[in-house]
Amino acid sequence: MSIPAGTSLMEKVQRRLVDSPAAATDAAELARLIREEAGVISDVDVLDLLRRLRHDSTGVGLLEAVLSLDGITDIVVNGPDQVWFDRGAGLERAEVAFADDAEVRQLATRLATACGRRLDDAQPFADGRLTRDDGSIIRIHALLAPPSAHHTCLSLRVLRQATTTLSQLVARGTVGEEIAQVLRGVVKHHRAFLVVGGTGTGKTTLLAALLAEVSHRERILCIEDTAELQPPHPHVLNLVARSRNIEGSGEITMSDLLKQALRMRPDRIVVGEIRGAEVVDLLAALNTGHRGGAGTIHANSLAEVPARMEALAALGGLDRAALHSQLAAAVDVVVVMRRLDDGRRIVHQLGLLSGVPVAAHPVWDSDHGALPGFEALRQALP
Repeated sequence: MSIPAGTSLMEKVQRRLVDSPAAATDAAELARLIREEAGVISDVDVLDLLRRLRHDSTGVGLLEAVLSLDGITDIVVNGPDQVWFDRGAGLERAEVAFADDAEVRQLATRLATACGRRLDDAQPFADGRLTRDDGSIIRIHALLAPPSAHHTCLSLRVLRQATTTLSQLVARGTVGEEIAQVLRGVVKHHRAFLVVGGTGTGKTTLLAALLAEVSHRERILCIEDTAELQPPHPHVLNLVARSRNIEGSGEITMSDLLKQALRMRPDRIVVGEIRGAEVVDLLAALNTGHRGGAGTIHANSLAEVPARMEALAALGGLDRAALHSQLAAAVDVVVVMRRLDDGRRIVHQLGLLSGVPVAAHPVWDSDHGALPGFEALRQALP
């Protein structure tokens, strides 16, 4: 007996599982329920249905096989037979395929619900996060059709906790020993710094590595949208923002957490990714005695940093003149990360911010080496 996708047998078994939820975790009992509902059925078809039931109820379903690949960072589904993944060298085509768009939509809806989000025709897009048993976090985005022109679109980003040390990054070739020594000096002398770069360039990994260099006598408060920063340091406290729930309440913003952090005896305040109005509170904190703070922002080059900070500050009601005044006093060093064509991530530039309005000046880059100002910076950070 062949069991095509979409037959009522699947639905009958799922209804039985509502009344007997324990059977879902007992393979023998689940096989018995399948045989009861199907009547005459081959062992091969029983196994096929068991597999489909598992995909419909646990993990990320059919995408589990892709997620298990070494080094996986992203999975995108553009349609039932359009599954792609990235493990550091650009997008690759996956061998797995869904039966139809309804199966993709079912998975997207289940994942959105697990994140506490609504996904249906009235709310055709959703964004959320799931924590896995291995400690990794998956950021999930789903978009139904319409507004997607043809198929349900699903995007998964794997967020693993950043625990790498600076010495390990040197060994990998991410940063040279000379620049690593300069960065150690930045941390040691309580210079505030930003790590910038595009998506997937290794900003959070470098930030965690630099936080591991902080004296063990200091208390670090990390404020994040998702708990990724886990530097090997004995006194790190993670505060994690929270989105609104299905009812539209319960939101805790990064700005809320920054205000709480100021009351928690921080030596250093770190924002995992500055992406909104919280930049105003962070700059205020850095300018009121909390030296050595840090954060990451999404920018493609050093020259973009002032304009990017302007745009974020505007969300918090800080005008251009005030932003530049605050930024010039608060941030000392900018580290730019780049992802190369072969997938390697490297420290591409070191820069300084100066003047009002603020201008960003490179003092070192991976293409040319030391530039004017680099030797002065190195000597100031023995």
